[in-house]
Order: sequence, then structure tokens, then C-alpha cells
Amino acid sequence: MDYKNITMQVVQLSKKVGEFIKKSQINLHLNDVEKKGLHDFVTYVDKQAEKQIIDGLKLILPEAGFIAEEGTETKLQEIFNWIVDPLDGTTNYIHGLAPFAVSIALQKNNKTVIGVVYEISRSECFYAWKNSLAYLNANKIKVSDIAKISDSLIATGFPYHDYSRLDNVLASLSYFMENSHGIRRFGSAATDLAYLACGRFDSFYEYGLSPWDVAAGAFIVKQAGGKVTDFSGNDNYIFGGEIAAANSKTHSEFLKVIKQKFNL
Repeated sequence: MDYKNITMQVVQLSKKVGEFIKKSQINLHLNDVEKKGLHDFVTYVDKQAEKQIIDGLKLILPEAGFIAEEGTETKLQEIFNWIVDPLDGTTNYIHGLAPFAVSIALQKNNKTVIGVVYEISRSECFYAWKNSLAYLNANKIKVSDIAKISDSLIATGFPYHDYSRLDNVLASLSYFMENSHGIRRFGSAATDLAYLACGRFDSFYEYGLSPWDVAAGAFIVKQAGGKVTDFSGNDNYIFGGEIAAANSKTHSEFLKVIKQKFNL
């Protein structure tokens, strides 16, 4: 399987769909926004973008199944499956804010082999494939060399429907506010992970996430030299709903804090 060739086709598809998403933002109105759940929004742009992505991926790898956020295609296959978020950061998008991104991952036998994140507002495409380095617009990227949390810039996301661990979130925020260079909340987990992969952030954590939020970005982080786990330090970060990612030098210290603040 030529994963590099497939990746480059997915990159082009992501950019094409990204142009549709960007142009559609100009004419988007609040009456185009639907609620999927508490503070969880979707627009016709999400749905049309997902259909375009699904149709394009079927041409690239016809034998693959899909896990897609908007449910355009839900059929899984035994070996290959795409994990697709057509528009990660919809709340940003409907308010005219950045970032927002297309996120596409390919898994073989439940192991990620391709990851592509296209951050649309800055036209930045992050990608990697099995046994490759990580790239941003054809340039090699890697995670930062920061060695301590005290020197780190940390990204996170806030819960928007599951507030069961809110006290733990606040405890962790309090610690990192006092013991790091600061915290950023951009509203797109796929972008947060991509920025970690190229060294803009040094670590990222969040709970309440779905596979399509993190599958591509987490893979790119790992190919860029970072480390990714769930909050317990295990590998269930794609389907387990929680993720702790950092460069390899700070991940141990970062995870220790998260375990403490989340009572693990």
C-alpha cells in the first residue's frame, strides 16, 4: 500500500473541500445553524463538506469504511476505515472566528496509518503517513524541545456538554496558569494537535472528545516525535474520550499533573 500517494491525494481533497467551507462562510446565517445537542452545532456546510469528503475518499480507497461525524456514511469495513471530521471548530466557524479545520485519518486494523489536518483560515495542511516524518505544507515539522512544564505553552478545550469533571478541569487550569507560560483554548482539537506537532504548543489535553476530533492530529503528533496517551497513560485516546499529548520531554511531568488533578 502506497500510503504517501494516498496521503497526498487526501491533502488535495482536504484543500478542495476547505475552499468550499471558506467561501460558504460569507453567506452563512444563524438560521442555517442546527443543534445536535447542548452547545453542539452543525450547519449545511458541515454536511455538504462531509459528503464531498466521503465521495472523494471512496475514489481514493474504495474498499475502506467510514466513521464520520455527521453520519453521511456509517458503514465500517474489516481492514480499512476513514475517520472524518469535515469541520472541526464549527462554533468558531459560525461566529466568524478561527481556527477551523478538516480532519481525516485512515486506520488499518484499528491502527492509524494516515493523518491529515487542514486548518482552513491559514491554509495550513499538516500530514503524515505510516513510517514518515510529519509535514506542514511540504515542510518537515517536529514537536518542541521544551523540557519542563514551567517553560511550556499549553492548549486545552473546555467541556461543552459533559460537565461531570468540571471541578477537575478547573483544578488543572489553576495549576497550569501558575506553573507554565500560559493556557490557550482555540476551539478546535484537531488544530490544537497540529500546532503541538509543529512546536507552537508544547502540550494539549481535553476530555469529552470524539474519534474524529483527535485521530488525525494525534497521529501527526506521534510522527512529529511527540507522545500521546489517555489521562491514565494508556493508548485509549481515540475512542476513550480523553487525550493528553505533549512533546516527549514533558509528557511524563504533564501526565503526572493531569492524573493528580483528575484524581486518577
